[in-house]
Amino acid sequence: MVRPTMEDVAARAGVSRALVSLVMRGSPKVSDQRRAAVLKAAEELGYSPHAMARSLASRTSHVLGVMVSDLHNAFFAEVVDGLDAVANEQGFELIINTGGRSPTRERRALRSLLSFRPAGLVLLSPVVPAADIGQAADQTPVVLVARSSRLSTVDTVNDDGERGIGLAVDHLVSLGHKRIAHLDGGEGTQAAPRRRGYLTAMASHGLPPRVVGSEYTDAAGARAVQGLLGDMPTAIISCNDFNAIGAISALEEAGFRVPQDVSVVGYDNTSLAALRHVSLTTIDQPRNEFGRLAAEALLQRVRGERDEPVRHLLHPSLVVRATTAPPVRPA
Repeated sequence: MVRPTMEDVAARAGVSRALVSLVMRGSPKVSDQRRAAVLKAAEELGYSPHAMARSLASRTSHVLGVMVSDLHNAFFAEVVDGLDAVANEQGFELIINTGGRSPTRERRALRSLLSFRPAGLVLLSPVVPAADIGQAADQTPVVLVARSSRLSTVDTVNDDGERGIGLAVDHLVSLGHKRIAHLDGGEGTQAAPRRRGYLTAMASHGLPPRVVGSEYTDAAGARAVQGLLGDMPTAIISCNDFNAIGAISALEEAGFRVPQDVSVVGYDNTSLAALRHVSLTTIDQPRNEFGRLAAEALLQRVRGERDEPVRHLLHPSLVVRATTAPPVRPA
């Protein structure tokens, strides 16, 4: 089927192509009668303006690029919800792609997004080197979510990961746990502050730490548990909810009951954590607020309202559900 063009709309409405263009851009220079005729013709033909073509023609983009680290993780979908809400309120559209947690793929994803000449970019937990982020920021405003930056041209939205993991440790200690392991996020963004928070909290309680290398995936959580089978702790703090779900699956397959034998705490409080059959104790990050703050910061840059960087640091909180309990094995 041939896509209708602006010329087709002009012919149907009996007006010039230039007038159709003015209507599609929302220009106030068009009479109500002619605007109604053009919109009626566009609806009859099923015409909608191509966002990229419109941006190139007007040299003013109403497109925001979003690069998601991992499409499998519900955390990012919930952040995008907040982004989309603000973008829609302000007349912007989102173009979304993914780098699949690979620096090489993220470079390609960045180049692809920049080829659309977006008004700005939001990068969700990117693992691409800082130099690549800086180069992108030289071309368009950039906001990072769940990653820090020292670049003055880049804004950031993060949570206090050290405090968040500290809350998890404090909760487990209050239940009587002393042998608490942390499945960390490896080289992933925000893994380092969460690891520091765990080490600091364990030291404050006079407990020996046990950091197990892992990643932000369910498969990595399951693998980490396999490595613990010879000396299982009474509690596990995972680097995120996705990892925790993989850990719980592996624990149950190995014959351990959660939380009777091993308590498990996640991080993020995604929609998965709240499912009745999961009911995961976790650390809450306000995902929707992350998205809204990121979009607002980006649009401030787009409008030229400020040049100084914004560093949003949100406070996490503990959400207690069914995967934590006092230990029944010796702590």
